[in-house]
Amino acid sequence: MERFIQALQIRWADLDLNGHLRHSVYYDWGAYCRISFLSKKGLTTAKMTELHVGPVIFREECVFKKEIRLEDTVTIDLELTQSRRDFSRWAMRHHIYKEAQILAAVITLEGAWIDTLKRKLTVPPSVVAAAYGAMPLAADFKWLEPSE
Repeated sequence: MERFIQALQIRWADLDLNGHLRHSVYYDWGAYCRISFLSKKGLTTAKMTELHVGPVIFREECVFKKEIRLEDTVTIDLELTQSRRDFSRWAMRHHIYKEAQILAAVITLEGAWIDTLKRKLTVPPSVVAAAYGAMPLAADFKWLEPSE
């Protein structure tokens, strides 16, 4: 599968008092990248609302490698690292690069799909599976068993 890379823009409000990117912005960028990918695959927020499903995150972690400053050029990628075959449970990883090749941060997260009416975890409809099935797979990707 083709690598998915999203260009990012740093705003003045994204910086802390030291002139570095605030830690919470990294997580916002991860969410932005995931929603951008899904939208490009036809799974828009409007479609999720119509289907009464949404992603829910159980765990999210960012490891900071290099500082990011206002003048840096920044990109983020997306890869699926684990998933059940029905895409009801999954794990992803983002790499944030500055100046195209300097790894600045790595975000890992685990999640699932929730039925927004029943407020219970669910197996997502086929349009979700199609979008996740088109997601780039990590080199260390593995399928999860139903009990995982």
